[in-house]
Amino acid sequence: MALTGTYVPSTSEWVRNQVEQYEATDGGEAGTLPGTDYPIVVITSVGAKSGNLRKNPVMKVERDGAYLAVASKGGAPENPEWYYNFVAHPEVELQDGAEKHVYTARILEGEERADWWEHAVATWPTYAEYQTRTDREIPLFLLERA
Repeated sequence: MALTGTYVPSTSEWVRNQVEQYEATDGGEAGTLPGTDYPIVVITSVGAKSGNLRKNPVMKVERDGAYLAVASKGGAPENPEWYYNFVAHPEVELQDGAEKHVYTARILEGEERADWWEHAVATWPTYAEYQTRTDREIPLFLLERA
């Protein structure tokens, strides 16, 4: 079942614009990280504090029908805001092109995390660089169809 609530667009102009264009064209436009050819998906989550719907473009890291959301924030010392949304409300909606489904997000640990981290870095090598920029272990969320 699709998430319901009031959608509040990002305060970041590039995020707002990319999400709007991606959704309007079912991923036909704005389907890559700006300035690259790396594909993205759009994830809708419920705000941890506000309860409002939030939408974020994230790198597409997929395997066997499950997706990975890498809370890298470019290697910043703190987690992205959507990290807290996923923890508080693990039911999310992911749009990959025209396909949109509800997923359950869970944080990965141990060997499962190590396996998915390797896959994430193989998919987008910049993640390895991001990890060198921060002292925190970058959290990984596995998104599985609800």
